[in-house]
Amino acid sequence: MERISATYFIETPYEVEAAAQVLAGEQSSGTFVAVPGETAELKQRFAARVESIEKLETVSHPAIPGAVSASGQYHRAIITVSWSIENFGYNLPTMVSTLQGNLYEITQFTGLKLMDLEVPASFARQFAGPAFGIQGCRGLTGVAEGRPLIGTIIKPSIGMSPEETATLVKTLAEAGIDFIKDDELMGSAANSPFDKRVDAIMQVINAHADRTGKKVMYAFNISDEIGAMHKHYDKVVGSGGTCAMMSINSVGMAGVKEICDRRELAIHAHRNGWGMLNRHPLLGIDFRAYQKLWRLAGVDQLHVNGIQNKFWESDDSVVSSIEACLAPILGGYQVMPVVSSGQWGGQAPETYRRTQTTDLLYMAGGGIMAHPAGPAGGVKALQQAWQAAVKGISVEEAAKMYKEFGLSVQKFGKK
Repeated sequence: MERISATYFIETPYEVEAAAQVLAGEQSSGTFVAVPGETAELKQRFAARVESIEKLETVSHPAIPGAVSASGQYHRAIITVSWSIENFGYNLPTMVSTLQGNLYEITQFTGLKLMDLEVPASFARQFAGPAFGIQGCRGLTGVAEGRPLIGTIIKPSIGMSPEETATLVKTLAEAGIDFIKDDELMGSAANSPFDKRVDAIMQVINAHADRTGKKVMYAFNISDEIGAMHKHYDKVVGSGGTCAMMSINSVGMAGVKEICDRRELAIHAHRNGWGMLNRHPLLGIDFRAYQKLWRLAGVDQLHVNGIQNKFWESDDSVVSSIEACLAPILGGYQVMPVVSSGQWGGQAPETYRRTQTTDLLYMAGGGIMAHPAGPAGGVKALQQAWQAAVKGISVEEAAKMYKEFGLSVQKFGKK
């Protein structure tokens, strides 16, 4: 019988082997005490198995509250546990409840983080995965291989009318932008009702496409209750749009998958709220596991933060996230990494050096909108930055070669 395996980073004041068995029992057939009905035959078929244990260091202080060590020692380890697919079938919410769920509550652990997971080949028959992925998004935007998609976020995120937003979209489209998105804070606000915003923006985008042959991808934030999301989705499709955005941690696995299963629009997955799931080194979920779950649900683009970002995440972590998105699962399931968070052209050379890929959506908010030559100059500066990055030209050299990028360096280079 096929099995799903999950790898955890744990900390416990108990013997690691005993704690691992508690995890396996709690998340399958067992409980805190032997109960009638938990036969040897049942456990053989349905109980989780501890597949491997790699012991690490021992520390004197717990990472998070839990059982108090009598010896003052807390043991860390990497463990792998597996479950029969019979336990939950092809039900993503139940699978997530099994792989995470109550195990964060277990007192035996003073630290626990889901680091990775592996699913069997049969999942490819049950989950269609991303409808568009990297190549599909390139096709929708007309961006050939060799450079990333260049994108931006509408700012101010709250307060602009549909007409003001459309005017800015027109400027950005004429400047050569590939992608624009609503901010995650923008739903259907009093100043910008969803349908009116779609009408105003798509009138501009469709007219630009008719004139130039290039259709800018605009990610409208459809995050809402399920019925409302379907209505918003229909509006975008009917207006000629190509993309919808969801705040995936807020909408939830089942809601995101239901929308992805429609497969008419590219789905831009915003991971806002990610810090509460990942920021603690011994609590939550690592991005390697996280991105696999959302690829199974079917998202086409997924945020990964950015090099030299404005948030807490290290460059090494961002590079690892990009690599995780680009690594195939189930023979494909491509998802486009979305590089964002305090980005401007100056980070492009280091991003390319560290990742050696242009299969990215490179997002700059202030880096485009606050450019000294205006949004048009900001778009051009980003394009120039990536030309330089791919050619191995340094920021200093590129600033001398390209006017708009040089202005970016003067404004953003010391920040």
